[in-house]
Amino acid sequence: MTMRVSTANSFDTTVSNLARRQAELAAQQERLSTGKRVLRGSDDPVAATLAEAAQNRLSRVQGDLRALESSRASLSQAESGLGESGDLIQRARDLIVSAGNGTFGPSEREDIARQLVGLREQMVAVANRTDNAGRTLYGGLGGSSKPFVDLYGATGAAVQFEGQRGQQAAGDTSLPQSLDGDAIWMRIPQGNGSFTLSLPDTNAGAVRTGMGQVTNPSALTGQRYDITFADVGGVMQYSVTNLDTGLPVPGQTNLPYQPGATIEFDGLSFDMFNPAADGDRIELRPATGPTDIFKVMQDTVDALRYAGSNSDARRTQALARTLTELDAGHDRVLLARGRAGEWLNRADSLESMLDTRSVAYETEKSQLEDLDLIQGISDFQNQQVGLEAALKSYAQVQRLSLFQFVN
Repeated sequence: MTMRVSTANSFDTTVSNLARRQAELAAQQERLSTGKRVLRGSDDPVAATLAEAAQNRLSRVQGDLRALESSRASLSQAESGLGESGDLIQRARDLIVSAGNGTFGPSEREDIARQLVGLREQMVAVANRTDNAGRTLYGGLGGSSKPFVDLYGATGAAVQFEGQRGQQAAGDTSLPQSLDGDAIWMRIPQGNGSFTLSLPDTNAGAVRTGMGQVTNPSALTGQRYDITFADVGGVMQYSVTNLDTGLPVPGQTNLPYQPGATIEFDGLSFDMFNPAADGDRIELRPATGPTDIFKVMQDTVDALRYAGSNSDARRTQALARTLTELDAGHDRVLLARGRAGEWLNRADSLESMLDTRSVAYETEKSQLEDLDLIQGISDFQNQQVGLEAALKSYAQVQRLSLFQFVN
């Protein structure tokens, strides 16, 4: 049986092949122009799916990098603010030390007091500082656009923290953008951390004390004491009374007082200096809660403005305490600054890790969907030659007709 192929069928077949070759050439040209082997899911469903997954991971990494950069910018500004805070505390400390000069009169002390008020106000401004996005740097977990409210003056005598205490934890790829200002400036131990020593303004003598220390923590009672002085037959004596029990402390009654003596009872001790007058009193109180750096500076201002017959002793006593508390506050600022520096170092490590991940995901995505340009150009040239050959053959076939051989 002989198969007949009509001229029309031959033409149709040739035209169909030409169209297919032209479509393939156009598709290859599109791949070359975009540099992509997989342009649509239909090109390679498996590669397209894997490439999309790699793109999603890459997008998450890039998002983490942007968040990390934002956190690093905020932490850098917070660390700088803590450095400025430390400088302000050091300046305040220098002023307190200079205020102890015995030759200073009321005018010199008032000048120092005014400088300390200015430093306290600068400290509040630093504590309320924001980053470039307007977020508070020391507001803790948030809660207020101005975490530190200065009430000194007509409305009160304190600086209140109105942020939210606490700190965001650092994650595997993230860092906190705000520090806990309450922990930095509002949690300073009172006195020596266990108890405080102060003098009432009714004292007539010059007696004062050191800051004291704990000698036996297990013997501490956490109770209030008064040390009272009495002139008995020309001999100055002192007695210690437990105000919470109302009873004298055993072994601490009617003891002769000598300036420079050390007194020790119930697990604590302290030194007493300068002559005492009949009826003088020293008040020993447990440190029931923290103070704050702003109150410490204001307490110094108040001490510099003391007046009265025993103002020198009271001032020296108060300045010794505020100096100790100021040093404790400075330590907390330095600790916070060191932690911020550690986080900034960690940010560098996290950035390096995320950059490595980003390159890995980019490489994976490229291997799945990018075109091998050398192979692509070679395929394009082969398809181009094939199309040219098909066009030439079509031209030859098109001229074939029975009528050309009929005379």
